[in-house]
Formats: sequence, structure tokens, C-alpha cells
Amino acid sequence: MGVKHVDSPGGRVAVIGGRGMLGKDLLVSLGRAGFEPICLDLAEVDITDVKSVDSCLAETVPDLAVNCAAYTAVDRAESERDLAFKVNAGGPANLADVCSARRIPLVHISTDYVFDGSSRRPYVEDDPPAPLGVYGASKWEGEQAVRQRLVEYLIVRTAWLYGVHGNNFVKTILKLASDREEIKVVADQYGCPTWTVSLADALTVVAREILRGKARVLWGTYHFCGGGQTSWHEFAKAIVAEGRHYRAFRLKSVKAISTAEYPTPAPRPSWSVMDCGRIRKAFSIAQPEWLTALPAMIAELHSNHDTEE
Repeated sequence: MGVKHVDSPGGRVAVIGGRGMLGKDLLVSLGRAGFEPICLDLAEVDITDVKSVDSCLAETVPDLAVNCAAYTAVDRAESERDLAFKVNAGGPANLADVCSARRIPLVHISTDYVFDGSSRRPYVEDDPPAPLGVYGASKWEGEQAVRQRLVEYLIVRTAWLYGVHGNNFVKTILKLASDREEIKVVADQYGCPTWTVSLADALTVVAREILRGKARVLWGTYHFCGGGQTSWHEFAKAIVAEGRHYRAFRLKSVKAISTAEYPTPAPRPSWSVMDCGRIRKAFSIAQPEWLTALPAMIAELHSNHDTEE
């Protein structure tokens, strides 16, 4: 599924949050495409400290920075508001300030949680934000911080992210399928499952275009997620069906339930489907179908057991 680039411009790309679920796949994709990826995580930089950001970027001298770092504990954010805003709003503000001063373009990853889910058509980039909880509000403030401080920026919103690394819905469902005979999954929330490799490859295309010629790049906000749409319940059933190709499960039933039957501290958007037409048109980026990406991810998961965390 890796991207193959012809005439890659090369260049040093700093991946902030490089040891996270997305960051690890982005480092691989960038390296395969001929870039020099720089892994920056908590051991190298604290994005909540502007002096740390400045000294790190001064030392590494990247041609482009991609911010994959975030506070992503959606429910815990409701009781850790200050920390969520410190990381998700203050962090991007610091990165944007330093990138502006050092003339480094910034790609910042954001989320469908900036919307309230009340739409019934795919969200476009210019739809008004209305986050339901602390996590979404902190990510929206982070977006605004980037917009206010930089001209050369891209904000890329994604949704329902999963991958081989770290904790995510796919790995949770596979574990539960091994441990239980029945699992209950919400069936009235809809979105676009996105494999980290698909997003990483899209970001690699974006990096190529930025480093080829910034004057041609259409700076601003974009959406990228897996093609097609589904519910968490249907997604879970697909995960189980694919997982059975590799192991036997105790699971006998995936029961559909409503959001009301599964209360959480943070409210979730009931509709997280996003229109990705803008990024396809601006960067000629393919949008892999989630039903195609899922089997590839599970195959990778089972061929690389040492990557499971």
C-alpha cells in the first residue's frame, strides 16, 4: 500500500508525534518516497513549551513539519480540560509560532470532532464547527491557532483512525472477539474508517507537492478519510469477519445497540462522514475504500506481531 513517487524532491520532514499510531506509518511512507524523515516525540520535543519547540527545530532544521501529536483521550478530556487544551491548542500555537519565525511550512492533523454530527450530508471543510466535547473544542482551537499564525499551513482533518500501532477500535474488537461470546457495538453513529497507512501516504503526497514548489500549493484546510461510510456496528462486523481468516474467535454475536445504551463521558458526533473532494482535486490524492484498506491492515497486523502495543 506504500506510495511510490517519481521525481521526489527529497527534503527533511519533521514528524512531531513520530512514535504514535500515525507517526510511525508516516515515517515509513516518507522514507520510502525518498524524503529524510525526522522522528520527533516527547523524548525530543515538548510542544507545550515554545522554547523546546524552537530549540528542536533549530537543531533539526526541517524543510517541512507535520504535527501528528495530540491529546486523544476523548472521554478523559472531559475531566482533564486544561491538559487537553494545553496539548491540542497550545501545542499547535507554539509550533505555528516557531514555524512562522523559521519559515517552515506546517501540516497539522485535526479531527471530525470539530463538528457536532448533526449534518446528514458529508461535511465539507467550510462547514461551521460545533464541537460537542472538550476534545473537539481543543482541536478546533488548535486549528484556529495555526490559521492565525501561519500562511504556509495545511490542516488535514481525518476520522475513525486505526492502524497496526497503538490502541484503536480494530485492535480492540479483535481482542474482544477472542475473549467474549458477545460484544455490543453502537449502530447509530456513522463515519469513514481511515487506515493510518492511507493517511500517511496522502500526507507524503502533500509533502512532495509542498517541497516541489510552495508557490503552487493551495494552503488551507482539507479532509482525508477512508472512502465509503459505515456504522461502528457494521465496522465491527467487518473486522471480525476479516479477523476470522487468521484465528478462531470465541465470539458468536455482534449485537447492535444505540448511543443511548452506551453512555460515555464525552458525547460523540452521530455523523462523521467527510467530503474529501478538495484534497483529491488539489493534490490528485486517491482515497482508498475502507473495505479495501481493512483487510490490508489486519494482514499487516498478523504478519508483524512485534508491532502490536
